[in-house]
Amino acid sequence: MQGTAKRSLAADGEGSDSKRAKTKKQWRTPRKGEETRRAIEAGDSGIWATCDKGKEAKCVGELKDLFTEVAESMYSDLSEAKDDAADGSADINIEADIAQELEGLRKPVADPPIQSVRIDVQCVLFFKTRPPIEPVAFVRRICEDAAKDTERKRTRFAKRLTPMTLMGKATEKGIEEVAKQVLAPHFHQEPIVQKKNQLIHADRLQFAIRLSIRNHNVMKRDEVIEWVAAAVGPPHKVDLKGYDLLVLVEIYTNVCGMSVVGRDFEELKRYNLAEIYEPTPKVVASC
Repeated sequence: MQGTAKRSLAADGEGSDSKRAKTKKQWRTPRKGEETRRAIEAGDSGIWATCDKGKEAKCVGELKDLFTEVAESMYSDLSEAKDDAADGSADINIEADIAQELEGLRKPVADPPIQSVRIDVQCVLFFKTRPPIEPVAFVRRICEDAAKDTERKRTRFAKRLTPMTLMGKATEKGIEEVAKQVLAPHFHQEPIVQKKNQLIHADRLQFAIRLSIRNHNVMKRDEVIEWVAAAVGPPHKVDLKGYDLLVLVEIYTNVCGMSVVGRDFEELKRYNLAEIYEPTPKVVASC
């Protein structure tokens, strides 16, 4: 009887511990600063990045630091928010800190301005951005800064950065919807645009399309290029080398992203940081 009671007591205790463990796991509060690994969704904007194989985690860390620094220098709102947080942490008030922590648990946490998203492709990363960050201007600034001071190498593992103004579904309709929003400000609105101290009529622009497809085998390259070219529309003409504007299109699994960049895309090594810092030597043809 005594042994039975002990076994019963042990069983009950074991069950209680198990129940508490499950409850604790189920209601675990995310740690401060813990990042939610969301998927890429229609309506997002962001930046694709490539890196050395096996260095994805280290590249995420170095790019987060770089992006944060550049964002705070470009956008005063982000810099002021950081300063306010630093000023607030100077005065230690335990009760106020506890109250603030509880209030934070009650309110939904806003997404950070730059957030990495885990994807299932080696050597490829994606960072979501939200306003005020505009991906094209943001990436151009990073590459311009790198080109001005190649001796100060700020990344070791990062290679190409590809800004995405808008993401949508990787379907014909999705591509058309994204193209309509992304291309309109560049091809369909202003009668005259300024390009390197030269006025060019927007109704006679030369353009090119650069497409990358990853983990997607439904739509074919030629048909996607045809849809994007149709969205640009006449009288703009294709010029693969002497383009005024370049349309970047990236398809990954079930999403498609698009942006428009200028001629400096080639000058800035196609936004490849590794090439900006250490250009690959040109091969001289021998006789």
